[in-house]
Amino acid sequence: MHPAPLNDPALTIALALAAGMLAQAIAQHLRVPGIVLLLATGVLLGPDVLGIVRPATLGASLQALVGFAVAVILFEGGMNLDWKRLRREARSIQQLVTLGALATAAGAALASRWILGWDWETSILFGTLVMVTGPTVITPLLRRIKVKQRVGTILEAEGVFVDAVGAIVAVVALQIVIGGPEGPSLALGTWKIASRLGTGLLMGTAGGLVLWALLRHERIIPEGLQSVFTLTAAVALFQGSNALKPESGIVTVVVAGLVVGNSGVRSVSELREFKEQLTVMLVGLLFVLLAADVRLAQVRALGWAGLATVLALMLVVRPLNVLAGTFGSDLTWRERAFIAWLAPRGIVAAAVSSLFAQTLADEGVPGGVELRALTFLVIAVTVVVQGLTGGLVAGWLGLRRPSNVGYAILGATALGRALARALQDGGEEVLLIDSNPAACRAAEGEGFRVLHGSGLDRGIQLKAELDTRAGAVGATSNEEVNLLFTRRVQRDFKVPRAWSAIRRSHLGVDAETVRQLGGHILFGAPREIVPWTQRLDQGAAAVERWRRTEDGPGDLPPDGLALPLAVRRGRRTLPVDEETAFRRDDELWIAVAPEAPRAAGWAPAGAAEEVSALAMAGIE
Repeated sequence: MHPAPLNDPALTIALALAAGMLAQAIAQHLRVPGIVLLLATGVLLGPDVLGIVRPATLGASLQALVGFAVAVILFEGGMNLDWKRLRREARSIQQLVTLGALATAAGAALASRWILGWDWETSILFGTLVMVTGPTVITPLLRRIKVKQRVGTILEAEGVFVDAVGAIVAVVALQIVIGGPEGPSLALGTWKIASRLGTGLLMGTAGGLVLWALLRHERIIPEGLQSVFTLTAAVALFQGSNALKPESGIVTVVVAGLVVGNSGVRSVSELREFKEQLTVMLVGLLFVLLAADVRLAQVRALGWAGLATVLALMLVVRPLNVLAGTFGSDLTWRERAFIAWLAPRGIVAAAVSSLFAQTLADEGVPGGVELRALTFLVIAVTVVVQGLTGGLVAGWLGLRRPSNVGYAILGATALGRALARALQDGGEEVLLIDSNPAACRAAEGEGFRVLHGSGLDRGIQLKAELDTRAGAVGATSNEEVNLLFTRRVQRDFKVPRAWSAIRRSHLGVDAETVRQLGGHILFGAPREIVPWTQRLDQGAAAVERWRRTEDGPGDLPPDGLALPLAVRRGRRTLPVDEETAFRRDDELWIAVAPEAPRAAGWAPAGAAEEVSALAMAGIE
């Protein structure tokens, strides 16, 4: 017998939550997929080893908890999908979710039938179970691998959409199997699938639009309550849709998340951050619980035939899936090969297999235990093998985005553009971010790549591909925003270097705070940001390129008459900061007023580039 305290359902949930978060924290330090350690943690703490986490104590509440968590996870998955990117890759995504998923279901059913010798009913159920891939696994892997944007979009979208479709198909297939000869026919089953998908689409669209209408007015949903309100609304939509049509709730929350995530509501960035943190917690909880709920003896009983079935799924069925799903698209063979390799299964496969095992046991139909064991083996092998090798495969195929390249600059004002021009002239790639449409138009008119939106928005940060940047620069007139932006990108995207512009004032952010947070002070010292922006905007200052002719740091014109922007030494060009010490042959881009005296030890290195009023014509 087990100690009575360990049979407490509340303790089981608490321990699974804590263990899940600890496992993910360790995984980040080890730079391995978090799901790998979550599965191992669940097995280690489960009844087969330590017996600390006991999912059986939850009884029927386990399925309710799984449903709640899946609703939140897939709503967040829908929010992270960018509609514009989806439209660009619509053909491949549609075919993967339809033809590709059908190929997976048929291939997996045949594999389990021929290799394991299962009956057709159980084999078909297994095929529907592994139709899914899973955003809970795919998305973190893609962020770690830094694969090219197009491939990442297709894989993320497939993971979100096929989870919704696959869960409905699997549950309807289960109803057909347990109904026996008197159960639903194939035609009725097809109608059930279509009606659930239709209900989910309608409920999700309507719910998403209502949420958008409520969130865009702060007087309706006060600031500070918007994230929690959206969470409760997503759960309510999930359960309400399920009440109308069982299992339609998954489609509902995916569609609602897609609508809200692409609505342009100002609070979306906070929503994403809140939902992402909550999703991390719930994924940890579910994987620990569901892994602990599987008996190792049941997995071992599958023997080598079980492992051979999984390998057939990975090496034969998935490539056929991608061949059918990308037929006629303009994807390269390298992109198809990577998509064919990366298809780890996630939380929906685990949750639905658990439901299958319980339902089949209740109905007295054999095969539920084996189904859950094989699904768990598929999850474990695909997550471990593909998760650990995904980066290597992407590298071999040349699909990884380059790292440590270029700068993301927050602020497309005249000053931000002057800095961007200096870095670009020095051979660096530059991306500007600004929420001011006029500033964005002016930057685009000067040939810069620009993202319109808040630099604090998680979606904008992902679009900026900050995880590949050599540095991030906060160059707005708001020093608090500059510091918050650079701090977040260093923390969340591991950007190697960050610079923040701060004002010459004792009332705001000071230099010591910037340094304590691991950043650097843009322009070398606190400056008068607004006056310099106005000078450049009005054509009252010019950007010149100077070359250092002597050894030693060298003097520059007085602070109010010159603003050092960027320095090139060798092959790299960097923003000037408090650590910059000039050397002979350094090239300096500097904004200077007409009355500024020529500094000793410097010579012109190129023609002056005036930032004229004409160039700023797009600024109101």
